[in-house]
Amino acid sequence: MDLNNILSQLEAAGEQDIETLLRDYNRENDRTFKFDQKEEALRRKLCQSVLTVLGRPVQPTCQRTCLETLRILSRDKCVLGPVATREGMLTLGRMARLNVGEEVGDNQKSSQEGTQSEEEEKVVIEALKCLCNVVYNSLAAQQVSVEVQMAQGLCASLHTARTWHHEVGLFTLRLLFLLSALLPGVRGVLRRECHAVKLLTEVLEHTLDVRWEGPYEAARPDPQAGPTSAEDNERAMEALKALFNLTLSDNGGREDDHQFRVIAAVLRHVLMLKTETDDKTEEAHSHAVNLLNNLPVSCLDVLIDLPVQGGLETYGGKNMDAIQVLLDFMEKRLNKQGSNYKEGLTPVLSLLTEGSRHHREIRRYIKAQVLPPLKDVKIRPEVGTTIRNKLVRLMTHVDMGVKQTAAEFLFVLCKESVDNLLKYTGYGNAAGLLVARGLLAGGRGETQYSEDEDSDTEEYKSAKPFINLITGHVEEPMPNPIEEMTEEQKEYEAEKLANMFYNISRQNVIRPMRVKPDGTLAPLEETLCDPPEENSDSD
Repeated sequence: MDLNNILSQLEAAGEQDIETLLRDYNRENDRTFKFDQKEEALRRKLCQSVLTVLGRPVQPTCQRTCLETLRILSRDKCVLGPVATREGMLTLGRMARLNVGEEVGDNQKSSQEGTQSEEEEKVVIEALKCLCNVVYNSLAAQQVSVEVQMAQGLCASLHTARTWHHEVGLFTLRLLFLLSALLPGVRGVLRRECHAVKLLTEVLEHTLDVRWEGPYEAARPDPQAGPTSAEDNERAMEALKALFNLTLSDNGGREDDHQFRVIAAVLRHVLMLKTETDDKTEEAHSHAVNLLNNLPVSCLDVLIDLPVQGGLETYGGKNMDAIQVLLDFMEKRLNKQGSNYKEGLTPVLSLLTEGSRHHREIRRYIKAQVLPPLKDVKIRPEVGTTIRNKLVRLMTHVDMGVKQTAAEFLFVLCKESVDNLLKYTGYGNAAGLLVARGLLAGGRGETQYSEDEDSDTEEYKSAKPFINLITGHVEEPMPNPIEEMTEEQKEYEAEKLANMFYNISRQNVIRPMRVKPDGTLAPLEETLCDPPEENSDSD
């Protein structure tokens, strides 16, 4: 449609004609996401004209059509000037039934609470969609949102979450997520003044039908109820994402600690739920893992301490169902070929690492799954299909973050004992971690662990003297290349090798290093200049 023609007709058109004109435009551009740059100024004028119509007392059907047009136009960042103003954002806020601007201080109850016709509800949904697009695409709109207290208006609407229809709830939560993601300064206001963490937790409880059996123990999901519906799951994901933003840097206090433990219990419930598809279940578990990483590690005992449901005697009566779900999730992410390990795998590895470091039962359970007692040591640790093999391979991954996270996870499972780690990985795979930790000379990390000893299998004990400590496996006997050389030939090859090392070190291709007594690395030339340490046992 010709935009010049639409604009000229809009100026003098009546409500019915406006609706007809814009409906035709919407139908034609519903799937348009890339716009003609030559018509940028015209689209900006159309934005202004539509906002002018929305400022009049028109019928809900006309309001909805206008908002649909704005939603389409808001896909183009360059034409949002008229919308990203105080007047424009207040207009959209009122259409969404949010208390914004001066109304926030006067009335904290959400105007979504009143009864609405079906057509009025469609207006609210379209307005929320517009706000999501505008806030996401416009820095100016983000700043205006702070001025008109948009986030506070959204929090007021959380009080009526039980009465929401699906799309109203979905886009209310999505807009709250966007504001908390794009405006870090808003997070503190939402936490302290609006109590958004508590409100969002209550939204999750209601959406996922959480039933409490104890202070921090949710009842098992009813197996007869079937999987969580797609709509409930979708709203829950938006709430989890918003909670993640709000808990990113919260130092917490005694009151917050209680709320965090409630969140941990709800997240355990999320881990035990099934949705309509495996992909959606995995997505839900991913959001739960991300949020669990934000909680104080002391709260993770909520995942395993279930007095009513009980647990395994082997692990002090703790319930390991949620930990098993996390391990299964980790293995799924390990098995995804070509996936982004940094985003997909490292969060769950970090969570399991900290859980194992601070909770003995979690560490013991995970180690039994990931690092069972060694039997066959004829194969290199990184070769094979077990979880251990896959994690050891990641210890030499090209991404430094992935490499360090995988190595730290295995190190903690080994109670931060260098000897224990080398038994499962070999020195070559573990070298990066040991250099970073200053543990090349052996020893332990700083964390204190229980004194229970790991028992080696008879197969491992018998093979231990023949294991190559660098590769971590028993190698086939190799022929000695210098066995038949004369002493002169050996001396010649040794000098040749020394000259090669000298030349490439002078060219800075390599830098000879030496392990210092404290387990750290230092350049060889520096350590040769150091005075010898006094030996109290010398004569």
